Amino acid sequence: MTGELRRLLIERIARHSGLSEDGVDEDRPFAAYGLASRDMVALSGDLEDLLDRTLPPIVLWQYPTIRRLVAFLTGAPESPAPVRTAAGREGDIAVVGLGCRLPGGIGSPAGLWEALACGRDAVGTVPDGRWEPYRRMSPGHAAAVDRANRHGGFLAESDVDGFDAEFYGISPAEAAEMDPQQRLLLEVAWEALEHAGLPADRLAGSRTCVYVGACGDDHGRTALEDLPSITARTGTGSAPSIIANRLSYALDLRGPSVTVDTACSSSLVALHLARTALLAGECDTALVGGVNLLLSPGVTLNFAESGALSPGGRCKPFSAAADGYVRAEGCVVTVLRGLDDAVRDGDRVLAVLRATGTNQDGRSNGLMAPNPAAQEALIREVWHASGLDPADAGYIEAHGTGTPLGDPIEATALGAALGRHRPTGSPLPIGSVKSNLGHLEGAAGLAGLAKCALALHHELLPATLHHAAPNPRIPFTELGLSVVDRPVAWHRGTRPRTAGVSSFGFGGTNAHAVLVEAPAPVPATTIN
Repeated sequence: MTGELRRLLIERIARHSGLSEDGVDEDRPFAAYGLASRDMVALSGDLEDLLDRTLPPIVLWQYPTIRRLVAFLTGAPESPAPVRTAAGREGDIAVVGLGCRLPGGIGSPAGLWEALACGRDAVGTVPDGRWEPYRRMSPGHAAAVDRANRHGGFLAESDVDGFDAEFYGISPAEAAEMDPQQRLLLEVAWEALEHAGLPADRLAGSRTCVYVGACGDDHGRTALEDLPSITARTGTGSAPSIIANRLSYALDLRGPSVTVDTACSSSLVALHLARTALLAGECDTALVGGVNLLLSPGVTLNFAESGALSPGGRCKPFSAAADGYVRAEGCVVTVLRGLDDAVRDGDRVLAVLRATGTNQDGRSNGLMAPNPAAQEALIREVWHASGLDPADAGYIEAHGTGTPLGDPIEATALGAALGRHRPTGSPLPIGSVKSNLGHLEGAAGLAGLAKCALALHHELLPATLHHAAPNPRIPFTELGLSVVDRPVAWHRGTRPRTAGVSSFGFGGTNAHAVLVEAPAPVPATTIN
């Protein structure tokens, strides 16, 4: 009977999809072959005729692949669903894997470290043709596109358009309608798991959670406005919620799956939510991502009109030349596990996440105006939760966009929370990866986290670029702060090295995280 069932299912699916019977994968969901609800009902009827018994009407949804359905119908035992444990997990969280696609052709943690260590500026101009469809809409559109700031941290077009749909079990038609942010996240998450030494198939069916920071919706707005081209796939291809959900679906991950949008703090808020879920016992492993693509000139024009963007197209954090920020695109994914679990299983630990937190500016001096009191309170709370002495803070990866208002406010908050605790003559080193990459917005927080994890591993603080002279509006000495404007050795000592990462959303949602070095040295070559 097993053979007859397999043959019937393969034959029906091949007939419907136009594939050869050899091209039907027994582990691919029925829906991936284009079977709509009515097709599934008809297939269920064929099975009832063959088996001469009534089947539950939802049987093809309960067992959505040939292999699982045949196992159910023939009485073979299926792997039990994962069981949630009530108890939370005590202890620290280990960063065990990283993946990234970033401006300047950066495609791996090793590539990111090379760019940071060498002080490379990865900012360029918008790729040829990226915004051309908008220029062709009307003379008014063309004039607006020509007005847009063309500077930015951009990915290669192959990173945006290229995608091996078959590898992920996605049809070409569906892949064509997917937000490129969904596609990019799938690829970088897979690479992060490889970097962590965790085969994706080992996580199938597990309580692995996915939290993704994403605030850009260029694809969705365009797709839903093109009314004649809308299909049944347009909704899932363009919905922000599906950015995280698609990854959970593709890898069969059963933990929480959430896309987070708090603007520029999105990915660090996602990190906080993932850490909270791990400690609460809601998941065993976490994939935390941030993704941002600049597919349309619309938001760039909006930010230019608001005065947020640098006319020269560079982020100059804490510099006298600071005049705004430059937008950037990319994706970063990190893999988290409980530290005890990671050590027990022999995972390589890149850094340890000691504490995270978020808060809100509330009614500040305007919806988009930062609130120094809220930033200071958050940093104090997170360092207190970490159990570390604020005077031992080794480095702060600041939000550091290079705006005339934001930098002095952030420096004031950092000085009040951490800098003034330090001994005279030992200022707190601060910096920002935005000087290298531009501002990745929804992915910015994780870009900063990746920089800190790599700096801890390689025992070097990379330079913050474009800092010829300090911002005269920031009293660095009084605040106990110092910008890292050249590479500085950061060797292990008698106390664990520590770092903080800040990320602030333009709507007032703030996030901060504290990292400490891995518990034991790791050979430098292994991170590559």
